[in-house]
Amino acid sequence: MKHRDDNKVLDLIMDITDTVTVVWWKFFDWLAVVPWSSLLGISLVAIIVGGALGLGGLMPALVFASFIIKSLAGGKRSAEIAATAAATRADVEALERRLLEAEMAALQAQIEPHFLFNTLALIGQLIETNPAQATVVHQHLIKYLRSAMPQMRDKGNGKLGLQMDMCRAYLNIMQARMQERLTYDIDLPSELEFLPFPSMMIQTLVENSIKHGLEPKTTGGHIRITAKKVDGQLLVEVSDNGMGFDMHADDGMGLTNIRERLKVLYSGKAQLVIEAPQAGGAVVGILVPIDTKQ
Repeated sequence: MKHRDDNKVLDLIMDITDTVTVVWWKFFDWLAVVPWSSLLGISLVAIIVGGALGLGGLMPALVFASFIIKSLAGGKRSAEIAATAAATRADVEALERRLLEAEMAALQAQIEPHFLFNTLALIGQLIETNPAQATVVHQHLIKYLRSAMPQMRDKGNGKLGLQMDMCRAYLNIMQARMQERLTYDIDLPSELEFLPFPSMMIQTLVENSIKHGLEPKTTGGHIRITAKKVDGQLLVEVSDNGMGFDMHADDGMGLTNIRERLKVLYSGKAQLVIEAPQAGGAVVGILVPIDTKQ
């Protein structure tokens, strides 16, 4: 019986110790980050209230101890709290980045089989009607796959020149489908070819131009892809003279994916810019900081 009572007392002491420890560290963390002006104001109020309650010199002693603790250990503890918060944010951002890349991979897994099926079907038709053209489309498909596969597996950024090559191969295949209804040109200055750029984004803009801008238009149209430096940043634009862009409509899965990836990859320093020229068509640009370290 005495043994059980001893255990209860011991448990009570341990509970009190744990509670005091938690309260102490919360007070210590608060003391580390509270501004000196706020601490001074709170101290004055505590001394006045303590005096009114008849606590004598207890409150001034606690205030003096708080000032000593903040002076000696507050800076170090404040730095530790800031470092912990930064590490937590970095972990969250890394998780968000991995999630977006997984979503992009899933999106590509849905899109590519459809594109490949249609292209292979086109090659099959051309083999019977125009074998020479079938050979050309087959070669464009190989170039496209050689450019696309490494980028799909790339978890970070790809090189701008390689992504333009993939778009060129894709447009060549689409030209075989649409014939004279599709023309295009690409303007990529040589000094920009090896700059890093988020993978698969230009391809998405080109696909949108064809799907929503040119294919619905009876006469088709022209796509222009340009890359240039603007105020120390890299701007890649895809423009067309197709059906135009409904500025009041939702972005759709492709553009939404690009916005989310830019937000995560560049922490708000990159943007997707959509314009609807008065002459018709659409201009969609991606503006990113230039990173010469990769």
